[in-house]
Amino acid sequence: MNELEIPRIYSIKTTDKETLRKWLYLMIIGRAIDDKAPNYLKQAIGWSYHAPYAGHDGIQLAVGYHFEKNKDHIFLYYREMLTAMACGMTAEEIILNGISKATDPSSAGRHMSNHFAKPEWNIHSVSSSTGNHTLHAVGVARAIKYYGEKAVAISGQGESSVSEGYVYEAFNGADKEQLPVIFVIQDNGYGISVPKKDQTANRKVANNFIGLKHTRIIHCNGKDVFDSMNAMAEAKRITIEESKPVILQANCVRIHSHSNSDDHLLYRNEMERNYVQDYDPLGKFRRLLVRYNRFSEAEIEEIEQEARAELKLAHKAAMSAPDPSPESIYDFVLPEPYVSEIYPDGLHNEHGEKKKLITGLNETLKAEFRHNPDTFIWGQDMANKDKGGIFNVSKGLQKEFGEKRVFNAPIAEDFIMGTANGMSRYNDKIRVVVEGAEFADYFWPAMEQYVDTSHDYWRSNGKFSPNIVIRLASGGYIGGGMYHSQNIEGSLASIPGVRIVYPSFADDAAGLLRTAMRSRGLTMIMEPKALYQDPKAATVIPDDFEVPFGKARVRKEGKDITVLTYGNTTHLCIDAANKLEHEGFSLEVIDLRSLVPLDEETILKSVEKTNKVLIVHEDKVFGGFGGELAAIISDKAFNLLDAPIKRVGSTFTPVGFNRILEKAILPNAEKIYKAAKDLLDY
Repeated sequence: MNELEIPRIYSIKTTDKETLRKWLYLMIIGRAIDDKAPNYLKQAIGWSYHAPYAGHDGIQLAVGYHFEKNKDHIFLYYREMLTAMACGMTAEEIILNGISKATDPSSAGRHMSNHFAKPEWNIHSVSSSTGNHTLHAVGVARAIKYYGEKAVAISGQGESSVSEGYVYEAFNGADKEQLPVIFVIQDNGYGISVPKKDQTANRKVANNFIGLKHTRIIHCNGKDVFDSMNAMAEAKRITIEESKPVILQANCVRIHSHSNSDDHLLYRNEMERNYVQDYDPLGKFRRLLVRYNRFSEAEIEEIEQEARAELKLAHKAAMSAPDPSPESIYDFVLPEPYVSEIYPDGLHNEHGEKKKLITGLNETLKAEFRHNPDTFIWGQDMANKDKGGIFNVSKGLQKEFGEKRVFNAPIAEDFIMGTANGMSRYNDKIRVVVEGAEFADYFWPAMEQYVDTSHDYWRSNGKFSPNIVIRLASGGYIGGGMYHSQNIEGSLASIPGVRIVYPSFADDAAGLLRTAMRSRGLTMIMEPKALYQDPKAATVIPDDFEVPFGKARVRKEGKDITVLTYGNTTHLCIDAANKLEHEGFSLEVIDLRSLVPLDEETILKSVEKTNKVLIVHEDKVFGGFGGELAAIISDKAFNLLDAPIKRVGSTFTPVGFNRILEKAILPNAEKIYKAAKDLLDY
């Protein structure tokens, strides 16, 4: 794709004086803060991370100037202070972020300094994972296109972030869907200390994507205000009028070190440092205004004095602002979930026809799509004629609800997860369901976005909740081997900000899915795929059934041992308990259903009755979720125990493909029976 010719809308001669004054004022006060920021750290006030933007002035001013708040959506990277100010953020708000005050609109001091946001204006909170917000921009652009709004999503980043695989996923996905998104690459030649030649073979990194069919590529001089303004205006015209993505590469210079934890003296010689100083965009713009008689030196000095006065007031106000309170750390970890009024304990009268677990999931998905027209689902193999997911859980959804609400995603798990995050930013009514991977074992490429999404609600101080349900087909007992039979809930449970549920029966699968889809926040549903079609997991499912989070279910009452379990092993535990019942023993089998949050009350109440605990899950014993259960019981009910807590799970190996190996590795009813006997005899 050839470089586009940019129409000349803005110039030093034709731009009105009021606009020029506004631009100059923003550049002056922005640079003053940029220069002052390191002093806050030297005085131990804060701003321990600051990435100076000096040298990026032209493009950042242009991006912010073309952003329309509450309509467009923008994702700033950590060097975009001037962009934030050009979007409308004040000097005081910038300093509040820098010194991490409770009134910081970006995160109330929860996020790293220099991460500027104002979600109520659609200046979105982003993480420190460089370039990962490109996926969020694609997701929100998908919503812009779906809802027919004449707006754009804008993603800012440095040229080195383009080396990240998920950035390619974002560019490729935006191109495939022809989305109204502008990717602004601010190329200053360095990724911290790594020169561009060590990142890519192309001198202009945007040209790495020259083969994308629908994407337009624009190059501009990011040091020049007018070239940047014209480039950004054309980029926005293309995205809105043609619904095409644009990659806008701005050539910049980095005048200072990468950040206040970097020293460019170690890798840049004096000649290079002097060269970039000579190309200072602020100095060039100031000289142009005087040379073309648009402003006098006296007028510019007056603007500089006005900026200094505002900065002084902003500093004073920010310094007197309150600090975050220690007690606030527990606020906004997760939104309050949807609460069932009809089924407060997640129980129902079992009368009627039994349905399989896969049927319960499928019918609930369809019912919730009818209930909320702002519901969407995508993933791999989700919608191809009569196929609906690798296990056909979503069968029939696209036929009923259309390809704009139910569609296939590329085989790119991080893209699936990242665009879910982005689309949910458009509107709080939106509910996104994704098959995070065809099998839970393949979810690991999405972990970068999973972790980011897990702390979005907390990081934004409650201003943004990613309302997403992740479905994963989990576990073994299918002869699937590695990448088709593993369990990952033990690894995920240590990450706050996500609900994790793991049903064992059809009604609980349906009820937990409905609650998750009606709740705000992020929920992971681990679906035991071996039970999809298994008659032993089939139950009666009321049409409106709902299961609350954090409510366990006693599957079999008993008095001799408390058995804690979930997923596939629930049925194995019931089998072992029934066998022991014939021998005169009474085991209480508790199906946890919900791992995060956990029903500690039901667990401890049972331990008080039985005084012995057996924990059973399919995952490995070492590092599995059962270790956390054992620790909770030891901490809160140690004096009630008459025996050590015993655990049954997989061996500390991968799950093998051969059925003989699988049987040796995974727990079964006989292994559970023997463990229970040992505990009974203790």
